[in-house]
Amino acid sequence: MSWKFWQKNKAENNKPKKKKSKSREWVDAILFAVIAATIIRVFFIEAYTIPTGSMERSLLIGDFLFVSKVNYGPRIPMTPVAFPFAHHTMPITGTKAYWEGIQWDYRRLPGLSDIKRNDVVVFNYPQGDTVALEQQEVDYYQMVRHSGWKSVNSQYTIVSRPVDKRENYIKRCIAIAGDTVSMKAGTVSVNGKPEKLKKTGNFTYEVTFKTADVNFGIFQDMGFSMRDADPDITQLSASSYLFTGSEIMMDEVRKLDFVQSVKAVTRPEGEREMDVFPFDPNRNWNVDNFGPIIIPKKGWTVKLDSATMPLYERSIRIYEGNKLEKSDNGWLINGKPADTYTFKMDYYWMMGDNRHNSLDSRYWGFVPEDHIVGKALFIWMSFDTNGSFFSKIRWNRLLRGIH
Repeated sequence: MSWKFWQKNKAENNKPKKKKSKSREWVDAILFAVIAATIIRVFFIEAYTIPTGSMERSLLIGDFLFVSKVNYGPRIPMTPVAFPFAHHTMPITGTKAYWEGIQWDYRRLPGLSDIKRNDVVVFNYPQGDTVALEQQEVDYYQMVRHSGWKSVNSQYTIVSRPVDKRENYIKRCIAIAGDTVSMKAGTVSVNGKPEKLKKTGNFTYEVTFKTADVNFGIFQDMGFSMRDADPDITQLSASSYLFTGSEIMMDEVRKLDFVQSVKAVTRPEGEREMDVFPFDPNRNWNVDNFGPIIIPKKGWTVKLDSATMPLYERSIRIYEGNKLEKSDNGWLINGKPADTYTFKMDYYWMMGDNRHNSLDSRYWGFVPEDHIVGKALFIWMSFDTNGSFFSKIRWNRLLRGIH
């Protein structure tokens, strides 16, 4: 036995360490970058892009945003095993980018503030729990309402998605938990107080001219788009047109000497739209006239009856995970008779600023708190795909805050 073992260990420690190979250094660097970027995306800040015009003119197609996870508190991943930087679908193979073998309950770290009215919020699409893979841009439940469950499920590949892997949406929070929201003639009211559309928001107006001979170039100079794919101006008759614009833009239109009248276009009260929440044949609601609706609040108890169940059934059954059944004497929740229900989460009412071109809470109801992703902070880049070579970048929108 060597009684000088400490000398041997000392000699081994003094030996020069084997240098990492270039490939090993690259692997270590990439692994560190992926882990660091994932932590930043999950817990601090993430980049998003605006794909649709539902928030125009507050947010434009081609705007790139930074969204804060810190403001409302970072949401702990509910589906933790997933491919880095992919949301729900792998970019090349088109297969799932996550594994549902491990599912964690909803938890959220403390945030800087609660969601406030008029915040611009990113969230997971509430009705994105079920998707037809061949028609992902169309709401599955809307397809079922129009074509029937059997027809839709026989034509398409139907998949379900966990909460944090549902499509990301961005809208403005109109009402928070506990509020009462309604809408009449296109004007939203929260707790009985009318809330005008943001001045950067879009609405539909009918403009009548005094003459049929109009130079529409003047409207392009005002900021109206005339592109073929999605024009802001469409013709109704020889001297009448539909305009989509903000209140400020339409005030400028009114001042033109060849304009006879400008009036907001809304659906008549009492005209029912089949796809407007809560899809109840006993409620003649449409996108411009609905409510009042009480937004569920954690701890709020609602009576279960024929008037309330169309509004809150999906929240009780799907969002809060209860087994809900109709019995001869009323309702069964998790097998037990119940005539009331107490909510476990806060909910929100989200709407787009482009009021007549937005799929929002008017079409799918409440947004549960476990679907909230973060608060939109500012625009860091903006591209106009219809712009010329030198005007592709909207320089006036760079680093602009979102209000």
